Amino acid sequence: MIELDSVSVGYDNRAIVNNVNLTALPGEMMALVGPNGSGKSTLIKGMTRVIDLYSGRIRIDGRDITVIRPNELARIVATVPQNPVLPGTFTAFELVLMGRTPHLGLLRYEGGQDVAIAWQAMEATHTESFAERRVSELSGGEMQRLVIARALTQQPRAILLDEPTANLDINHQVAILNLVKSLCLERSLTVVVALHDLNLAAQYCERMVMLNGGSVYAEGTPSEILTATNIKEVYGAEVCVYPHPVNKLPTTLITAGGNGS
Repeated sequence: MIELDSVSVGYDNRAIVNNVNLTALPGEMMALVGPNGSGKSTLIKGMTRVIDLYSGRIRIDGRDITVIRPNELARIVATVPQNPVLPGTFTAFELVLMGRTPHLGLLRYEGGQDVAIAWQAMEATHTESFAERRVSELSGGEMQRLVIARALTQQPRAILLDEPTANLDINHQVAILNLVKSLCLERSLTVVVALHDLNLAAQYCERMVMLNGGSVYAEGTPSEILTATNIKEVYGAEVCVYPHPVNKLPTTLITAGGNGS
């Protein structure tokens, strides 16, 4: 369980996210939504100590993250960044195996168990077929699945994903989120995912936190959060919201003129 209590984080002595309170639970996918600059990525960085807190507390299973050593934190929480910088000359398997680094002692190399764990992660993400290919040869969708495999190799209890479907076509978007959802349920992982696409967020996440100007504007189920009024207030866009014809989850529709008619 990840708990944020009155958390403020930012850069260069300027808070981007202010006074955020939320709780993410095991076996649950929680979406962070909001317009560009609302603080989604900043909040994820704060939750993994990439940037320091200005105020408030973040707890993982009741423990303050400021007292958790970086290596131990990496064994508990894995991050899938928005634009990962990947070594192009590494093979896909070598990249995934890097996820074992937090479990290795000083001057210790990967052993048979580490290799087995990395391979299991590749099987879970369906990346084993290109294990020997160079990272530079992979497509965007293949790279994203590979980064998720590396995160699983850390054997975390929580995964934070920052726009994992950005720059992917709809087929790969669905494949990535199907994968994350299945892993969340099968392994009872705590999953927090920042998403731009409100319809994808509604389809895959049980709870949503809508950010606006660095603060929590609303929190609840997709049906509670995705209303035309909320979207107009936060995004400044006129939309229509209807129940999905299959599962009745909220679906956001726009019109070319943007007047919602």
